[in-house]
Amino acid sequence: MIYDIAIIGAGIAGASLAAELSAHASVLLLEMEDTPGYHTTGRSAAFWSTTYGGPNITPLTLASGAWLADRGFLKPIGELHIGRAEDRAVMDDFVSRYTGSGIVFDAADPQQVIPGVTSDWVLGLRESTCADIDVGALHGHYLGAARKNGAAVICRAALAAATHVQEGWELNTRAGTYHARTIVNAAGAWADDVAAQFGVRPIGITPYRRTMVQLRLAAPLPVSLPIIVDISGNFYFKPEGADRLWLSPHDEIASPPCDAAPEELDVAIAIARLEDVVDWKIAAVERKWAGLRSFAPDRLPLYGFDPQVADFFWFAGQGGFGIQTAPAAAKLAAALLLRHAPDVMVAQIDARRYAPSRFR
Repeated sequence: MIYDIAIIGAGIAGASLAAELSAHASVLLLEMEDTPGYHTTGRSAAFWSTTYGGPNITPLTLASGAWLADRGFLKPIGELHIGRAEDRAVMDDFVSRYTGSGIVFDAADPQQVIPGVTSDWVLGLRESTCADIDVGALHGHYLGAARKNGAAVICRAALAAATHVQEGWELNTRAGTYHARTIVNAAGAWADDVAAQFGVRPIGITPYRRTMVQLRLAAPLPVSLPIIVDISGNFYFKPEGADRLWLSPHDEIASPPCDAAPEELDVAIAIARLEDVVDWKIAAVERKWAGLRSFAPDRLPLYGFDPQVADFFWFAGQGGFGIQTAPAAAKLAAALLLRHAPDVMVAQIDARRYAPSRFR
């Protein structure tokens, strides 16, 4: 069988795109691990935030929001950006970057919102629309939709070699040999490596390690506590149940593509930064993990055909915002691949800003 489209990588990027495409084309979804979403997707502390990723990502986030909410994948929690007095200029610049975007910020006093916060945290901006994302349910929804539409989802199918043949591509994988007319590179941290296997010039996608820690606190958290984000980008933390906290030092450490693991130093830094903000007593460090967030050189995602290899499509470089933008990104990429008019959800988004040709 010759598939119309083969997608490399079954994380949230590949799964969402497979679901969109499979109603219109025959789709093969290849995953190198035993289960889809083992790496970045399965390790996300995802929340839907209108400002996450920057102003050029906001249109994708806003376009995805209603779709996610209508299907029950979002749980409102709110977000509070906090800073010290010396961070005033940083906070003002942050607000100015979103002028005209439709995002509404409300001033809030951290001393009134966060119990036990130290006295020097005096600046606050609240985003009331922020929500937790049920990542597992969302990923499962897309995989289920793809399978229902007839897509073949093959795990333990690491790509060994790719050969251009008359009808498209021959793919030799650990699970067997497959043929497809068009290739989609949704390989996340491995995107540049996959491109090289197809003879496509890598773009310079760099994976960065991000550390997460789950803490059990000695006392319960207030039910109304939002996600707390340092305006200078040194930490964020979010409640996870009555007395548990997910904490990140907001680290971004360049890494080769790999099965990422947390470094003890980064865990210690995360805890030290939390202790600089609040006087909460930590009862236990229950879990720690790390994932890879992959960015193109300009930190914008890649959606589009390679300008030099016409049957090779990039769907990569989605950083830490790939889950919250998945609905819009998949619809945008599907329209480009199928050469259809874009779905109404994304009709007002200019896909050219995300085209791979910007690097050629």
